[in-house]
Amino acid sequence: MALVAGLSTVAATTATAADNILRADQAVARSCFAKPLPPGTRGVDRREVTAGVDGLLQARLTAAAAGAGDWDLAVFDQVSGAVLAASAGLRDVELAEGFVAAGQKLLVQACRYGGSTRTVKLGVDFLALTPQGGPSAAQVVRVQTPTKADKDTLLGLDLDVTEKADATGVEVVLADDADRKTLADSGLRSSVVQADLSAKSVANARQDRAYAAKAPRSALPSGRTSYRHLYDYQFEAKELARANPRLVRAFTLPEPSWEGRDVVGLEIATGLDAPNDGKAVNVVMGVHHAREWPAGEHAMEWAVELVNGYKAGGATKALVGKTRNIVVPVVNVDGFSISREAEPKGDFSRFDYEMKRKNCNVNDSPAQFRTGVCAANPAGRTRGTDPNRNYAGFWGGAGASANWSSDTFRGSGPFSEPETRNVRWLVSTRQVTNLITLHTYSNLVLRVPGVAAVRPPLDEPVYKALGDRMASRNGYTSQPSWALYDTTGSTEDWSYFATGGFGFTFEIGSTEFHPPFETGVVAEYAGLAPAAGAGKGGNRQAFLDMLGNAADPAAHSTLVGSAPKGHRLTLRKAFQTPTSPVLNPDGTVGPPLYVADTLTSSLDSTGGRFSWAVNPSTRPYVAGRYGRDPKGPAQAPIALANPPGVPPRNQDFPNDPTAEVIPFHVDGLPAVDNGKLTVSTSWATENTDWDLYVYDAAGNLVSSSASGGTTAENAVLYDPPAGDYTAVLVNYDQADPTAPDDYTGLRVEFASPVPATYGPKEPYQLTCADKRGRIVGLADVYVDRGQTVDVGEVCSGTARAGKRR
Repeated sequence: MALVAGLSTVAATTATAADNILRADQAVARSCFAKPLPPGTRGVDRREVTAGVDGLLQARLTAAAAGAGDWDLAVFDQVSGAVLAASAGLRDVELAEGFVAAGQKLLVQACRYGGSTRTVKLGVDFLALTPQGGPSAAQVVRVQTPTKADKDTLLGLDLDVTEKADATGVEVVLADDADRKTLADSGLRSSVVQADLSAKSVANARQDRAYAAKAPRSALPSGRTSYRHLYDYQFEAKELARANPRLVRAFTLPEPSWEGRDVVGLEIATGLDAPNDGKAVNVVMGVHHAREWPAGEHAMEWAVELVNGYKAGGATKALVGKTRNIVVPVVNVDGFSISREAEPKGDFSRFDYEMKRKNCNVNDSPAQFRTGVCAANPAGRTRGTDPNRNYAGFWGGAGASANWSSDTFRGSGPFSEPETRNVRWLVSTRQVTNLITLHTYSNLVLRVPGVAAVRPPLDEPVYKALGDRMASRNGYTSQPSWALYDTTGSTEDWSYFATGGFGFTFEIGSTEFHPPFETGVVAEYAGLAPAAGAGKGGNRQAFLDMLGNAADPAAHSTLVGSAPKGHRLTLRKAFQTPTSPVLNPDGTVGPPLYVADTLTSSLDSTGGRFSWAVNPSTRPYVAGRYGRDPKGPAQAPIALANPPGVPPRNQDFPNDPTAEVIPFHVDGLPAVDNGKLTVSTSWATENTDWDLYVYDAAGNLVSSSASGGTTAENAVLYDPPAGDYTAVLVNYDQADPTAPDDYTGLRVEFASPVPATYGPKEPYQLTCADKRGRIVGLADVYVDRGQTVDVGEVCSGTARAGKRR
């Protein structure tokens, strides 16, 4: 689908003024987008304009003179008073974007919220949009991927792969006939899940309007009943801070987006005037992927939850008092704004708008696609980088694309994007012990590693236990990320392996990127039907469990010692980490890149003894990989014959009379210790296609292998629990259902566990500076997870290199 676009700058005019300099001599803290304010209202300046095209409106504010100000911006339809676009960041740099019709009368309203800046400069642009061709027949299909090879094949197609996946399949968005042909040509099997995304979008919007009309207040901490716009997030963040100045601070992350928008975060903690107080830092962030609206909603509701809980007292107040909380509701502000403002909802001749995934980076597109603003450019949704494939963790490997037009394009290099550099800054300048990044959809709690070939880290037992605990609250499945499919360049694969802070991805909900608000946000957060966490606490309780882990000294590390008042202690560590061997666009593989990271955090002494919550000094990337020493031999192989007369598995395969059901038993300790189980079979007839499934005694599918075009299948299960299992063989092709079975039976083989590996210890460099900034103490400090290390009188020049308590 192509767009014909033309940009024209329209002068802002009124009956009394023709300049674009807006002025307000007084600041008033209020919403600029709630309604049009009358002329002469304190703190407001206005302009009237007329849209010259059918298409996109962009209104911008920039500071007209030096100052520290906070201005907001809104554009209304003059006739109805409806807000068409708005922006409410923390400074006087604003970008409001929305859709208008030719001849539409508009009111542009600028409001001085706070600060000293009295004047700002206004710019208003219109961009004509003419979709070429008919509406895109967008749909969601489930692609069968029972083997890792199938998943790798799917990822190599550069289709729009969702996070809804399991052991045997992955849901994929097909935007048009070209996508359908690509999938069909691959030979992978698929079935339709959602036949018409356009109709579904229209129905969801209708359902949201009905819910908001009938529900004056929801079960969310804020009581909200509808999806936020970007300007809602911005305004609520600074209002939350204004109403709670001793508990909440709103801040702007250091780098604006490609289109110039600020990224807003919230810090929630006691002692805001002393941010370097040594408390454990807990981070929750949302919307790396633009269309995943519930991710931002959950993050913002969590911020309100913390404030409400602190005020109410009790357990939440105690946890907030022990931690420092950072919330970034929307990481990818450009992409989210485009997706959220897409109009009309469900018009998928503009499919690229509402279902956009990536950010707005133009630099990696071919020259002919670098023109136009992000919401209306010739490349459509394909312009930009997937922020959650752009981090340094295993960047450049499987599970991300080197093709600029792919929805999982990894970017030109690790941290090439301002969105990921903002998160890198956030994590690198604090001791972030706990981090959750929110996505949709698949009802999953994911942990590292993102690549199957990377063995779990030494923290795997406690890491898994924490993920399992949170999953028990929201009803999701707790698993390593690679069990979904291989991903590289993801958030926690960098943050955890570089810092040791626990990082998780939540895939919220079981269907859709932004389902109806009542089910996708309210039910999932509060633990209400029909969410999987109904009656279990939902994501609210999962977040509280994560906060409780951050407040637990046994979950991280602690430095204690003594320092004079006003002295600053700093922990620093600089290192290089290789990426994956880099898969090039032409299919060749280049050497890894080495990425330099510096972790620097500080504590300001209030005099006397201090306690500082920190991550382990040895980063997990070099600390080692998880395994366990065998406690016995592996079980002997089992040969399973094709028993005649075994009844077909009609309950699971009602249309397949040739299914074979073969039971077997797995032993356990103390007799044997099995680290891996492999069930395999083979056959000689090439036009036969047998699929292999393995079930446990409870009827759960625990492994499978269902490749096409092969004469063998191998199903693998790691650390199989002792018990009864069933192997099921299905004659998929049904080439000749009456012919005798031609497979050679099955073989079950076992392997012992792989012992753990340990890497070299790494230290922090601990320095102490006096009130003049002079270094008066220096030491290398070693600390492991769960340890408390006494560094002595570090500022006296006699600091110890770490003594356990």
